[in-house]
Amino acid sequence: MSIIVNGVDELRKLAGGDLGASEWIEVTQERVNTFADATGDHQWIHVDVERAAAGPFGAPIAHGCLTLSLFIPLFTELLDVRGVATKVNYGLNKVRFPSPVKVGSRIRLVARLAEVADVPGGVQVVVDGTIEIDGVGKPAAVLQSLSRFYV
Repeated sequence: MSIIVNGVDELRKLAGGDLGASEWIEVTQERVNTFADATGDHQWIHVDVERAAAGPFGAPIAHGCLTLSLFIPLFTELLDVRGVATKVNYGLNKVRFPSPVKVGSRIRLVARLAEVADVPGGVQVVVDGTIEIDGVGKPAAVLQSLSRFYV
């Protein structure tokens, strides 16, 4: 369930608070293959199901950057900022991929709104995020994302 805020003043009040956890989504082979086609990264550990089954992870795994790209749709489940002119991804401070995401796994985002700072024309938010894998002790990704919300 999304936290809905109206404008940057309400957003500032959430700084330092937990945003909760998104719903679980399944990482399918079709999603992995589509990402491989979009990026040109067809490494066998991602797209060759038979070879990957005999490989180091026992199954095909999602690209780390695919896992990272799922941050945005998972994040939008957690926070809905209304009353702004535009929202942009500003970048990342930190990203690590502690555990591979095997095809068929479910992942979700757990996030905290670490900081809200004024920038010309709006605010910049820093989100500490952990992408968890259902039933796995280590997360798929740990990241710090920066976004800007312009009024």
